[in-house]
Order: sequence, then C-alpha cells, then structure tokens
Amino acid sequence: MARRSQRRRKPEPPGPSGFIIVDKPSGRTSHDVVDEARGWFGTRRVGHLGTLDPQATGVLPLAIRAATKLIPFVEGGLKVYDGTIVLGAETDTLDHEGVVLRRFSGTLPDRVSVEKALDGFRGDIQQIPPMYSAVKQGGVPLHRLARRGEEVEREPKWVTIHELELSRYAAGELDVRVACSAGTYVRVIAADLGEALGCGGHLGDLRRTQSGPFLLDSAHTVEEFERARESGKLASMLIPMEQALGFPIHFVAGEQLLRLRNGGDLPAGDLHRAVPGTRVSILAEPGEFVAVAEVRADRRLWPLRVLPRESD
Repeated sequence: MARRSQRRRKPEPPGPSGFIIVDKPSGRTSHDVVDEARGWFGTRRVGHLGTLDPQATGVLPLAIRAATKLIPFVEGGLKVYDGTIVLGAETDTLDHEGVVLRRFSGTLPDRVSVEKALDGFRGDIQQIPPMYSAVKQGGVPLHRLARRGEEVEREPKWVTIHELELSRYAAGELDVRVACSAGTYVRVIAADLGEALGCGGHLGDLRRTQSGPFLLDSAHTVEEFERARESGKLASMLIPMEQALGFPIHFVAGEQLLRLRNGGDLPAGDLHRAVPGTRVSILAEPGEFVAVAEVRADRRLWPLRVLPRESD
C-alpha cells in the first residue's frame, strides 16, 4: 500500500509578539475575532483570554504569537461588566436573543425590592451553567445539546461577585455594574434575580469593561486594527508581554541566559528579598522576553515557562 503523503504546514516567519485588546462588536463570536486577528498578524498563533457571548461587546484580550504561551499567567483575573437586566420575561438563552418562555402579567417590583434582592447575589454564590454555553458535558458543548432540544443536569459551581451595583431602574429595566471572578455568567444573575423577584428576567445588553489587567480604555475596534494592518502599524498596538503580566522584571545575559534557555535556575540577584512564590518576568537585553520564573525559598529563580526563540 502506498504511504499517504502528509502535508506539513510551512513554518511561519518570525513576527512581533504581545497582547492586544479588541473592543469586540456585537454579533461576532470570540472565535470570529480570533480568526480575524490571525489575518491581521499573519499567524495561526492567536489565543483569547476568556470568551464573550456573541451579543456582548467590549474587552476581548488576545495573545499573539509567543504570548500565547503566557495565557495561563494572565487569564482568570477580575472581570467587570456593565449590563442591562430586563424584568418580566424569561427566555431559553437567558438573554434577549432567546425565545420568550414566560411573560409576567403582574406589577413589576419597585427599586427598593430590587435593591434588597440584589443583596443575595453578592459574595460567594453558586451558579448553574446555562444550557446555551460552551461548557462541555461528555465532550459535547451544552449549546449543541440545547439546539437539539435537549436539557441535561449541570453541576453548580461557585463564583465570587465582588460588586453588584444598581445604577439605573426604569420601567422594569435595570442597569448594573458587575465585578466578578472568572467563569461568572451575568446571564444567570439576570435570570436568577428575576426568579427571586417572582417576575422572571433576562439579560439585555452586556459590555465587558475589564478582563484581568486589560481595560476598555486601551481597547481598539476591529476597524482600527484593520487600518493599522493596512498602514503597517500593527506592532505599535501590541502590549508588551512584561507589561501585561505586571511582574517584577529581571534582566539576564551571557551564561545566565544560556542556562535559563536550557531550563536551569538562576540566582535571584536584586530580587533576593522577594517573598517566595513571587513571579518574575525575565528579559534579555535589549528587552527580549525570555521566561517567567518564580522566586523559591532557596532565593533562586526557577523557570516556570521559557519561551522559544522565534528563530528556533
């Protein structure tokens, strides 16, 4: 039997690495934006740091090239959202794009009642992941099962709501600001709040304003990235890896650099007084990001992740 020829993907040319913050538009999935970024930067190595629902907008941080190796060190931080909760109707998706399952015909609760109910959603709470979500069960995303009309039992999970503030209430709509741990579903807060009030509810608009160290003030629209690609200015929109991480910076050269690239530990140098467990960004002159290391109890820097050189 003739051996099948395997097509190997051509190695990518080296290019700049770092993080970008996309102000995701409504109507596009996070994966859609990732695919667009691959076209902007000419690389398959693009990863996101937490998805946004298609109808949601705002902060979507992406890692480009070597920065994808650093995603575990920056994902999972505080998330902040501005959202609108609509009382009086329940939907199958828990948001305004779903099919209305029930409408409430009575008098909607007043602002005082809403404020009191919100108290029960602050701090550590449990949420059941919605059926229309990317959570997998038996290797199948829940949203695929939901679209087939199936509903399965889901395990509740603990999340932390650091802040849940009501900024506007009018005619059954309330604007809220939510600061929460990673993995929180604002849609579930909306639906559970409606249930607690006895009138039902769902999520209207949602905009993420912060994801870990990435803020909306530093985000750029898809159109801005496209114009930067056309004008050759994409590299200037990258956030340096050490800046995104926010760790103390330690420079190495010569034999220490060679030892580090081979996975060896290093003396802590000026960081010898740092608390054990402190993570450090290690750079080579003139600023090439080399590794993330950790200060250990023996006052040495132990590498946690060493980045390959682009030419490797």
